[in-house]
Amino acid sequence: MKNTNMASLFSLLLTFFLIRMASMNTQVEASKEFKVGDAEGWRQPGENETGLYNQWAAKNRFRVGDSLRFQYKNDSVLVVEKWGYFHCNMTHPISTFNNNNTVIDLNKPGPAYFISGDPGHCKNGQRLVIEVMGPHSTPPIRPSIAAPPVSYIAVSPSPLASSGESTSVALASVLLAFVVTLVTP
Repeated sequence: MKNTNMASLFSLLLTFFLIRMASMNTQVEASKEFKVGDAEGWRQPGENETGLYNQWAAKNRFRVGDSLRFQYKNDSVLVVEKWGYFHCNMTHPISTFNNNNTVIDLNKPGPAYFISGDPGHCKNGQRLVIEVMGPHSTPPIRPSIAAPPVSYIAVSPSPLASSGESTSVALASVLLAFVVTLVTP
């Protein structure tokens, strides 16, 4: 009887330990806020900087759920369609902002177009096009690994194979073998 209680307690502790290990392997990517232009902010580019915002966009990866922060003085930000972007046309913007510190949430995948509300600034390169990718994803759910003599133990490995994952699985296997030897007479 004492062996059975000890085995039950140990299997309970093992289950807790394995669940704890699985939860530490889970990766969740948080949404990000990007400051447009980094330290430069949202401003009219200089004569030799017409590609400033395209270069900035190329260095970043945008996803649904992220946001853009435009910081500027004496200017504005217009969200426009593709045609408005390429022609610096401000007549039918989707949205207009002029509060010097604008945060725009990226809520759908696909291209997004932004221009300055000043026609001269836009023509001098103060415009931005980005490609918004799908939402941040949680790791894929993998099938549960069953420990037949003890109980079901769900292990959720990280989405990328790594030596840490291999170590965790190896450690879990050794502990499971140890429990099985304790439980069997």
